Amino acid sequence: MLPLEEYLTTLYVLVDDFCRRRPELVRAGSGKRGPLPKLAAAEVVTLVVFSQWERFSGERDFWRFAEQRLRPLFPNLPDRTQFNRAARRRTNLVAWFFRDMADLLGTREAPYQIIDRFGMATRRSGRRGVGWLEGYTDKGLCTRLGFFHGVHILSAASSEGVITGLAVGPGSMKDQPMAQALFEARLRQDPSAPAAGLPSASCLYLADKGFSGPNRHREWYLTTGALLICPPQKGHAPEWPLLLRRALASMRQMIETVHEKLLNRFRLQAERPHDIDGLLGRLYAKAALHNVCMWINRLHQRPLLTFADLLGW
Repeated sequence: MLPLEEYLTTLYVLVDDFCRRRPELVRAGSGKRGPLPKLAAAEVVTLVVFSQWERFSGERDFWRFAEQRLRPLFPNLPDRTQFNRAARRRTNLVAWFFRDMADLLGTREAPYQIIDRFGMATRRSGRRGVGWLEGYTDKGLCTRLGFFHGVHILSAASSEGVITGLAVGPGSMKDQPMAQALFEARLRQDPSAPAAGLPSASCLYLADKGFSGPNRHREWYLTTGALLICPPQKGHAPEWPLLLRRALASMRQMIETVHEKLLNRFRLQAERPHDIDGLLGRLYAKAALHNVCMWINRLHQRPLLTFADLLGW
């Protein structure tokens, strides 16, 4: 168990080293108007990532904690509204930091990656309108939520559980189009979509039967190099033997653990963002915190996904 000050110092050093390596990203999010920010970019990202722990019920709760406990570590701590504006300007930087942490954890050498998606319900105003995220949300079906109104989040994780990429789509969007968008973004290395991440050297992905489709798989391999393995749906190919289905399910179990960390340990399922920037900012920060915790566990020779007793509050 790490003391709070040691944990925050380690997190800040990781963020600061990243900012020094990528000064162009820091300049891109600095803004052009208004007074100079009280907090440096590394301090903003550190606080944004740290604030995603489940201990904090929300932004106001975190800010009360910060003013009481963190001011000695961050003497230039501004008021909450000023910090929120600075955090929104650094959303892209947080996404690049999350991707950088995945690289530091060696995901490029992973034998395969696992992809899966889960639903996230968002606020809906009911009779008064369609909701706060009009145009981005829709009615969808998720095994965890049933029918819901919100978005689907597609995640990619290494065999060890490191989050390597994320994609967000409306709740009604199917598995295959989301996977195709992720593979294409990784192929283009689009600087405007850093959260898509990078494939492993093998470009091998494991998935459930929701991603089945021989023609799509062939197209993805020819156009993006992505080789996807999943059990076939009825009518796509002969059913796999039971032992093979169980073996793949065992290898895919890691992605369920990763989703549990995001949804519960980092309170994603309790978030109800007002706009798409808020949704993406919180999602990227939670993925960054997940990878940072794995890096710290590796540093201290602890099980990588043991987060519950990592930090002494």
